[in-house]
Amino acid sequence: MKIAMVGSGYVGLVSGACFADFGHDVVCIDKDQSKIDRLHDGIMPIYEPGLDALVAGNVRAGRLSFTTDLAEGIAGASAIFIAVGTPSRRGDGHADLSFVHAVALEVGEHLSNDAVVVTKSTVPVGTGDEVERIIAQSGTKHRVSVVSNPEFLREGAAIGDFKRPDRIVIGAEDEFGRAVMRQVYRPLFLNESPILFVSRRSAEMIKYAANAFLATKITFINEIADLCEKVGGNVQDVARGIGLDGRIGKKFLHAGPGYGGSCFPKDTLALLKTAEDYDSPLRLVEAVAKVNDSRKRAMGRKVIEALGGHDAARGKRVAMLGLTFKPNTDDMRDSPAIAIAQTLTDNGVSVAAFDPEGMESARALMAEVEMVGDPYAAITGADAVVIVTEWDAFRALDLDRVKALANAPVLVDLRNIYKPEDMRAAGFAYTSIGRA
Repeated sequence: MKIAMVGSGYVGLVSGACFADFGHDVVCIDKDQSKIDRLHDGIMPIYEPGLDALVAGNVRAGRLSFTTDLAEGIAGASAIFIAVGTPSRRGDGHADLSFVHAVALEVGEHLSNDAVVVTKSTVPVGTGDEVERIIAQSGTKHRVSVVSNPEFLREGAAIGDFKRPDRIVIGAEDEFGRAVMRQVYRPLFLNESPILFVSRRSAEMIKYAANAFLATKITFINEIADLCEKVGGNVQDVARGIGLDGRIGKKFLHAGPGYGGSCFPKDTLALLKTAEDYDSPLRLVEAVAKVNDSRKRAMGRKVIEALGGHDAARGKRVAMLGLTFKPNTDDMRDSPAIAIAQTLTDNGVSVAAFDPEGMESARALMAEVEMVGDPYAAITGADAVVIVTEWDAFRALDLDRVKALANAPVLVDLRNIYKPEDMRAAGFAYTSIGRA
């Protein structure tokens, strides 16, 4: 089957490469000529483990290609996926659907055969109806079924998530759409991956509801961590204790500096906007978004306290290890590191930072931060070391070397990757999250 993937960013490129690996003929389409040129040269526009090899192998096999010509790319395609960005719109937080609508119009104008148009982008409830209307008004004479197929990819583990998903959600309104999507995902039927067929609006809602719930779990355990610090509990023990309850589950119960990334921040805001539009407020999600925003600044204040307070911190230097919102990605979108660094510099603290993959993206967002070439260069002359992102490279630091290079043996671990007793034994003034 020929598949066209309109949008060659994170979701589009990963999905397109995985579909090609299943044996489909896939064309990835993007208006960014420089991105397409780099892909032709084997240069990935994002960092995702294993993606470069997956793309290269399927290009060599002739199953994956790239173009800026949408008319050429969708010609003969049975399924046309829309995988363009839907960033938060300035002013109201609603998802900006201008790219989705533009693609729908162009697809309708250039369609040369019957096809299923699939919204893979994260879009508010009712977007599929608008896409259907736009395509119909374009004047196409071909049969079109508009389907919603939300993605559930975790950055850093996206290929595995695509090939071994917890579930595949397909929102279709007719049998033509359902039949084509069965063929698209036929390779996963063999793996017995559960495929859930629902209405289009239900599929759109599932994506937002899932992300809002996961954001809620993260925010809940972060607040429990704060309480653990006050009462003398250990949030890791608490998380294990409640996570063994099958009704709760152990995932997304890791206390930290707050959630970030391309999905949770914008999707919770978009869901809140939809709830407002339909006069059905989501008070719990409102609280989650508010608490998460304030937490990031609070983590900056936690570092200042470890430096001795506001007056003592002024003029000191902090080594920040990790900038991306999570490991195994170069994504800086809404990373807690941004707010933490801003809080520190606002209080007269200088910051030197290292991240294995995110520094190029970070430079544009954190002009006041000095970017250095390795973790020990950041630590040299630092009055405190702060672990913001739990990259493997930071899990086994040479603590003797850290003490020798730093001005003071102060370590603030915002990901709880070290044990308090080990750090005390090593002679560090150690601060973590939710542990005495």
